[in-house]
Amino acid sequence: MNDNMFNGQMQCPILNDLQKAMDGEHGAICCYEVLANQAPNPKIKKRILEIREDEIRHYQMFSHIYFCLTGQYYQPKNPAPCPKTFREGINHAFHDEQETVDFYHGMARKIQDPWISHAFSDAASDEQNHAVWFLYFMMNCHK
Repeated sequence: MNDNMFNGQMQCPILNDLQKAMDGEHGAICCYEVLANQAPNPKIKKRILEIREDEIRHYQMFSHIYFCLTGQYYQPKNPAPCPKTFREGINHAFHDEQETVDFYHGMARKIQDPWISHAFSDAASDEQNHAVWFLYFMMNCHK
């Protein structure tokens, strides 16, 4: 990592954005466990649990980056409650994943450290894939 990038004005916005990313990933991890248990069939449950594993991986990567930059661990905020029904949950997840794609692409563009930028680009690709799955569930699950 380029230590010069993480001093002065750039440090606070990057750390704030990393905290936002970790809070979002933590919320998705919690909510997707609920959604998986509400899934109308085992195939959808399995897919949601696979998406949840990606979110865990993202959270761990962002936590590692945060620790490398600060020497401290971040404690994520308590997530908002997951929507009550499967249908509301997948709708919420779809919109959240789409917004996260834009946020992560923005992070990847503004961070000059290649390792961190690549981590956000990879996560953005995963999030786009997740959004497609949630859109599929929205179109094909009538629970």
